[in-house]
Amino acid sequence: MAVRTPDPDWNPDDEPVVQPPANPGWLSDLELAEIRGRLPLLYVEAVPVRVDGVGQVTEVGVLLRANAVGEMTRTLVSGRVMYGETIRDALFRHLEKDLGPMAFPLLPASPVPATVAEYFPMPGISPFTDERQHAVSLAYVVPVTGTCEPRQDALEVTWVSPAEAASDAFGDEMEGGRGALLRRALAAVGALD
Repeated sequence: MAVRTPDPDWNPDDEPVVQPPANPGWLSDLELAEIRGRLPLLYVEAVPVRVDGVGQVTEVGVLLRANAVGEMTRTLVSGRVMYGETIRDALFRHLEKDLGPMAFPLLPASPVPATVAEYFPMPGISPFTDERQHAVSLAYVVPVTGTCEPRQDALEVTWVSPAEAASDAFGDEMEGGRGALLRRALAAVGALD
């Protein structure tokens, strides 16, 4: 076994200082593309709902967006969980980003999802597809009590009854199998009885 002797001319002050990134939880577009090709990513999705006085779902909020090719589609509040970010913080961040700061979401006391979806870039493995990546999504039903004014790339929030939200026709307007995810989430909270 060889023993290394320290370099007598080494000075720690001569070493370059490596600055941490300004936002260590966020990825550049290049880093994200590289990671998407190698690892599943964790997402949160939220089904915003209005509830009555006993907690029964009376309305379901669905976002209207233009997709990458300019088609109008319906979708849910969703986004990645950043490194070092809690599930609750990620949910809150994406709800505020998509619904506005006055939505006043009532986040669950325990971060147990209503359902889980696994998205694959190739169709047929699961009901959920995302051509960009393999992703695992934790889906929550989140009551909101305030005014929802969409921000970012959401054009509007449409409020519909649980029965309409669970319909095949409505589900067909949603990309990547999110209609099935919406039905699963609503069934998990007893909104489809």
